[in-house]
Amino acid sequence: MYKNAVSLLLAASCVSSFWLSANDINRNLPPVAVQQPYTITSPQGDRQDPYYWLRDDSRTSPTVLDYLHRENDYFAAYAKAYQPLTDKLTDEIIGRVKQDDSSVPYTKGDYSYYSRYEAGKEYPIYARKSLKDGTEQVMLDVNQLAAAKDYYRVANWQISPDQNLLAYLEDSSGRRQYTLKIRDLRTGQDLPDQLTGLSGSLAWAADNQTVYVIQNDPVTLLSTTVLQHKLGNSAAQAKAVYQEPDNSFYLSLGNSQDDSYVMITSESTVSTEIRVQPSNQPQTEFKVLAPRQRDFQYSAEHHQNRWIVKTDWQAPNFRLMTVAADKIGNRQHWQPLLAHDEQVFIEGFTAFDNYLAISERSNGLRRIKIMPWQAPDKAFYIASDEAAYVSRFEKNLEQNTDWLRYSYTSLTTPETVYRLNMQTGEKQLLKQTEVLGDFAQSNYVTERVWATAADGTNIPVSLLYRKGLKRDGTAPLYQYAYGSYGSSSDPSFRSTVFSLVDRGFVYAIAHIRGGQEMGRHWYEDGKLLNKVNTFTDYIAVTDHLVANDYVAKDKVFGMGGSAGGLLMGAVANMAPEKYRALIAHVPFVDVVTTMLDETIPLTTNEFDEWGNPKQQEYYDYMLAYSPYDQVGQQAYPALYVTTGLYDSQVQYFEPAKWVAKLRTHKTDQNPLLFKTNMEAGHGGKSGRFSRLAEYAQEYAFILNLLGIDK
Repeated sequence: MYKNAVSLLLAASCVSSFWLSANDINRNLPPVAVQQPYTITSPQGDRQDPYYWLRDDSRTSPTVLDYLHRENDYFAAYAKAYQPLTDKLTDEIIGRVKQDDSSVPYTKGDYSYYSRYEAGKEYPIYARKSLKDGTEQVMLDVNQLAAAKDYYRVANWQISPDQNLLAYLEDSSGRRQYTLKIRDLRTGQDLPDQLTGLSGSLAWAADNQTVYVIQNDPVTLLSTTVLQHKLGNSAAQAKAVYQEPDNSFYLSLGNSQDDSYVMITSESTVSTEIRVQPSNQPQTEFKVLAPRQRDFQYSAEHHQNRWIVKTDWQAPNFRLMTVAADKIGNRQHWQPLLAHDEQVFIEGFTAFDNYLAISERSNGLRRIKIMPWQAPDKAFYIASDEAAYVSRFEKNLEQNTDWLRYSYTSLTTPETVYRLNMQTGEKQLLKQTEVLGDFAQSNYVTERVWATAADGTNIPVSLLYRKGLKRDGTAPLYQYAYGSYGSSSDPSFRSTVFSLVDRGFVYAIAHIRGGQEMGRHWYEDGKLLNKVNTFTDYIAVTDHLVANDYVAKDKVFGMGGSAGGLLMGAVANMAPEKYRALIAHVPFVDVVTTMLDETIPLTTNEFDEWGNPKQQEYYDYMLAYSPYDQVGQQAYPALYVTTGLYDSQVQYFEPAKWVAKLRTHKTDQNPLLFKTNMEAGHGGKSGRFSRLAEYAQEYAFILNLLGIDK
């Protein structure tokens, strides 16, 4: 691929001096990548990709790295012109954060567990307190573990049943390939045990000596094998207890809520298969709860010698069923518990001895219903006074209690944790996230509106703006959406966005098709051969807000990341004139080429989301919207693009190629910025302040385009 030396050319910038001084332009021209012939073959025909050389799986090619550094240098020189604004925003955003904060503790065994931050430090401290004497024990100080590392993250940790050992998974590259370590909490020292190349799941057997992890394929990074590791044994002695035969399925594992079972879940976009093993019998075989079948999904939780199952079997929005623990293996033994409702999508549930708590979506909102086991007809909802909000479960590890822990949030309400007595209705406030600075909830308004899509479908939109906003068509808009994988974009509190709202912006979350805000059909209508609905829905939301004078048509800014970055790329091609700028974080923009290459991580898992381009129908459809393939000789909005060199979800070369092609095709004088985080992956930098500084950089770019310098 890299046999020929590839040079980089520099060409005169077409960026207006409104954003860069003349000296900056002369000193720092945007890099223009050379074009090298390369043919991408497929059963549907060949395509030329002159920027394919930017792919370097080893991430060591001097030529590729030089190009990325040149782009970073260009970004830095451009951003230098408004660095004081960036610094102000950074201080402002970080200033809202209570730096010495802690989570609400939860009880397990003899301890209460929580995480906390110390002032000025980037990473959490995971700790516990003895219920007997209140003594705190620091289990993991991630600040110490991350010292002298460019990137560090503890992805998961689990306590052994006897609470003496802590298994944790760490990542020091951002590539989401984890290493297992075991810490003896009696000594504070890590054991010699160490396994590498793992995914982010963990489970313990009841013997306190057996740990379960998932090994990834070293090339595709797909989760392939569940390993059973006995403490004290070498990594090579870990026993494979399950091998996933189908590369379109993801693997995950964990313990049941009551710790009675170890559970292995194999899951594709449209199918599920769960295997279970009694946690006190690690030597036994795993048994299938219900065999996989296409278009059959389920999840399950164990409670009082039976399994409660959430399933889409003859229920697109899911229903609840039960099966005795000794009757698993055949879904014909399942008994109905909660019927399917075409208007209500079941997100999940938590089982208690006397109650069943159900997380639902109805009318686009996420709320909680409480159902007494002995009186199902007396089920009730936890109420809210706001038009757009989110209620969701907190950790509820104990089943023999009448107290439910849950959180409530909205675009104006910081995350608030309550516990509710399901018998008496008593509600206790456990914590509300403290927002520092001049934030006052009463200064803001949240609203739910509906936009009409191209096909007449009503699209819900959650809005946030400052009280007193005049609907005169002059306000700038910051519009966010995701719209893929059935992932719903909830109207949760985001303290960062107030730096825009306080400067007159309307903040909008477009609940477009491809998510599941309105039920399973909302997802089905925004994937595969319906994917274009996601993009046209987003544009329709913009049109609605402009037409109804919420915002100005020449001050519209859009943002999306990952699959939401695909959305930004598609919108940039389809309706560039409607956006002042688009921000695409780690964008999935080279759809067809990626989906043709099964050596790229995650590709095979995605066929039921995007389609398999080896089939003509999907090839043609995907090619017609793929942002990279559809870049044309036209004017584009200003573009702000980011990636991570070690991203395992969307490889860095997708946005790199997209930007390179845009530089030679776009006919406008709008800025095009591309920033590669050379030490991180899909989630960006690992420290909390570093992440907040990235928001400030993005917002400063937006405000600078509007001529706002403070």
